[in-house]
Amino acid sequence: MAAAGRLNATQAWRAVADGVELRVKAQPRARRPGLQGLVDSADGPRLKLAVNEAPEDGRANRAICALLAGALHVPPSRIAVVQGAASREKTCHIAGDPAALLKTLENLA
Repeated sequence: MAAAGRLNATQAWRAVADGVELRVKAQPRARRPGLQGLVDSADGPRLKLAVNEAPEDGRANRAICALLAGALHVPPSRIAVVQGAASREKTCHIAGDPAALLKTLENLA
């Protein structure tokens, strides 16, 4: 398990005191929604997520939270976009047990 605050080997997520911060790259208006795996970006890898919704009125952000909730087996209310709400590159906070969330994320990647 990664120490709190330290980026893990993939650098797409890290444990924080009350959960995990996950760096994602959103693809709104996608034909096939779902997790698309890790992709490189200018500042390191991110988990690519495709959603059907348009990036209007926060619909794509809510769809991203719902998609992550299903993949991580947590309620959608535990996931929030904390950075990049109007950007394709976002940081999401997932509240919960960091060790369990990190294990689930490792299995997804």
